[in-house]
Amino acid sequence: MSDLEQRDNPYNVTQASRIYFLPNLMTAGNLLCGFLAIIRCIQARLITDAGDYAALHAAGDALHASSALYTQAVWLILAAVVFDSLDGRLARMGGRTSLFGAEFDSLADVVSFGVAPALMVFFLILTPREEYPWFRELGWIIAFVYLLCGAVRLARFNVITNPLLHRGDPESNKDFLGLPVPAAAGTIASLVLLLLNMVVNARELRQLTIILPLLLILVSFLMVSTVRYPSFKQINWELKTRFRTFVGLIIGGVIIWRLQEIAFFFLFLAYIFYGLFSHYQKGVRHVQRRALRRKIVKMKQETSE
Repeated sequence: MSDLEQRDNPYNVTQASRIYFLPNLMTAGNLLCGFLAIIRCIQARLITDAGDYAALHAAGDALHASSALYTQAVWLILAAVVFDSLDGRLARMGGRTSLFGAEFDSLADVVSFGVAPALMVFFLILTPREEYPWFRELGWIIAFVYLLCGAVRLARFNVITNPLLHRGDPESNKDFLGLPVPAAAGTIASLVLLLLNMVVNARELRQLTIILPLLLILVSFLMVSTVRYPSFKQINWELKTRFRTFVGLIIGGVIIWRLQEIAFFFLFLAYIFYGLFSHYQKGVRHVQRRALRRKIVKMKQETSE
């Protein structure tokens, strides 16, 4: 085997462990955002501890201080989503993919899209003046189930996309199997952002955030499901487009930016339900094909008799 073939061979140890600077720099940015988001969640939780909470509450600053830190954590998670989308695209554009990069990306995703959202939901619900005592016992279980499903989803993705399973047979289906972990974390984070901007007092916040565990359970199930979601990996950003389409995209981007608290959540929610609707349609078509085959077989049997 020539030196060029060895360099391009993904099964070569040197090639598989190669560290490319720019894609892995984006992955490191993803990991940094996740780490900082966890710190912000812990700081927000410490503010609402019994001693500090009483003093701040008397001054009317408790909700503002903790909400500001949770809001920063949300934006850090959303920034991690951006970094995560850039690392793979940069690696593919430059032909700089490696097995090391894939494993590094998954480890960063566990922190940014697994641990950070789970802690955020857990800390938001578990407040000093607990109105939902059952969550003190079950909250950590729900958060761990989300983290577990996210880790399983990432491990399954690494196995499915491993080049050893596609030697000489390129992967034909570019959709994600199960809800991507960044989309799950983005859905949770954007809902937290929406709730933080809707509430006016701590009591109302605790009442509204009770829906977060339900969302955690939903996205946990979708991450390990067989529902397929579009990956957008094959979008050609250099493709020519009509002027009206270009202007429409710019206007849409401006609207999303102006209505960020609402727009981000509904974008992630639309992505989730698009996958569910497509999965339902495929199931209906499959049932119809089976019914048609049975009908054809039955007609053939009747004509042969």
